[in-house]
Amino acid sequence: QVQLVESGGGLVQPGGSLRLSCATSGFNFDHFAIGWFRQAPGKGREGVSCTSSKSVGTTDYADSVKGRFTISRDSAKNTVYLQMNSLKSEDTAVYYCGIRPMCVTSPSEYDYWGQGTQVTVSS
Repeated sequence: QVQLVESGGGLVQPGGSLRLSCATSGFNFDHFAIGWFRQAPGKGREGVSCTSSKSVGTTDYADSVKGRFTISRDSAKNTVYLQMNSLKSEDTAVYYCGIRPMCVTSPSEYDYWGQGTQVTVSS
């Protein structure tokens, strides 16, 4: 069955970096878009970044993370990464990865989700 497992979260000081991983199985990795979303306490789930299927080959970023976050995918490992640099306190949230055929901004349109990984940016 489809499985997504996020990892790499933790506590980091403002200005620091983290790399999140989304390890996947149970579907044809190259044929699906993988999106990263985050959810802060008391807020809805918001899109952070998305990498489209291999044939489409595009990446998208929320304005709030452009220039700081980089998404990448490794087909050999069926894993998507989110490199997060210059972290700010407002990046604090649980980060989730989800899959669907194409990148879209609405989290309700994603078919499967991982369990999430906590990112806390604090001094």
